[in-house]
Amino acid sequence: MVVMRLLELYCWVLLVSCIFVNLHAFGILDSRNRLVWKIGVFLERITEPVLAPVRRMLPMPGGIDFSPMVVLLAIQYLLEPALMKLLYSLAVG
Repeated sequence: MVVMRLLELYCWVLLVSCIFVNLHAFGILDSRNRLVWKIGVFLERITEPVLAPVRRMLPMPGGIDFSPMVVLLAIQYLLEPALMKLLYSLAVG
């Protein structure tokens, strides 16, 4: 169950990162502010190792980055059910 909670937490981090990137891109957040810069670096370090390989495989139509959505969908519909089956089989068997 700890793994499931970590995946859920990572999904929230991905969503926060997407919101943060958009707020920065539209000039709402100022990266010259030290706190904003630190949060941005933290979110990038946490999400980039997972998003970068997906970004390399996907085209960017119109400059829109769909890699966070692909990762979120993969976690929700591929990884979580597989982990649930594995945990259930370990618990029952």
